[in-house]
Amino acid sequence: MKTGKKAALAAIVAGAALALAGCNSGIGTSSGGESGGEGGGEEMTIALIAKGYQHQFWQAVKQGAEQRAEELGVTVTFDAPATETEIDKQLSIFQDAINAKPAAIGFAALDSKACIPLVEDATAQDIPVVYFDAPCDSDAGLSLAATDNTVAGALAAEHMAELIGGSGQVAIIGHQQTAGTGADRRDGFEEKIKADYPDVEIVDIQYGDGDQLKSADIAKALIAAHPDLKGIYGTNEGSAIGVVNAANELGLKAGALTIIGFDSGKAQIDAINNGLEAGAITQDPIGIGEMVVQAAYDAAKGKTVEKFIDTGSHWYDKSNIEDPEIAAVLYE
Repeated sequence: MKTGKKAALAAIVAGAALALAGCNSGIGTSSGGESGGEGGGEEMTIALIAKGYQHQFWQAVKQGAEQRAEELGVTVTFDAPATETEIDKQLSIFQDAINAKPAAIGFAALDSKACIPLVEDATAQDIPVVYFDAPCDSDAGLSLAATDNTVAGALAAEHMAELIGGSGQVAIIGHQQTAGTGADRRDGFEEKIKADYPDVEIVDIQYGDGDQLKSADIAKALIAAHPDLKGIYGTNEGSAIGVVNAANELGLKAGALTIIGFDSGKAQIDAINNGLEAGAITQDPIGIGEMVVQAAYDAAKGKTVEKFIDTGSHWYDKSNIEDPEIAAVLYE
């Protein structure tokens, strides 16, 4: 039986098409009420700007945001570019959000530097900004609700090293260089390997923009260029699924290449269950959505908010994928 967050995640796929339609409709989709809950009847709108609609991860974040908005009795809008490569589109959405004068803005940066003027503009107009998933490089943002991605990358490295027997060649397929999540998950992995596993060599780091097709092509090229390659680490859902698809296209048997991913999604869950993917790091996307709305609400009310809210990360594989703690933060 599905309960709690697991039940909420089960509804995400059904709602994805509606959310995709909303990404081209100005400020985006909205939910929540204008009275009741802790909102005390006062009208409040919080604008959330995500990185994209490309992956089910963002639908899970949206689900959490809507749940907390309903509890607080506020309205949230949720908008994003269609894919995580459209930096200019995201900045345009941010400007539209500022123009709409919400009580607060939650922002997940695709480019941590390009967003600085907009964050500072919003703040100058007394619109508090809080970050989720990935921050902008501006101290004007009051809070970040996210996974500690450096820790998560190190956790992936520990399992990679263990699974390949402590030695051998591995590669990384990252999703982005400009976003903090991509850099931190890469750096956490790389630093852990260099510090604790001297016999493991990272032979290459490539970037596929979180796109499954591009990441699959990169994975096939890496496998061809490095015949002794033992493992590939994909730093987000699209990257990892690309590696899985490459392994399938090349006819690799389970265990021939150690694949470690990030987040979940049906393709990764199936690959882990059938042994093609060794395991992955899961975040708590619903928790991220809940916490960013709470932080935005508190900031709009003039309350002090925590600078960093670590929403946690966990390793999962075939042995623990059904454990309640893990199952609650996975999505298909």
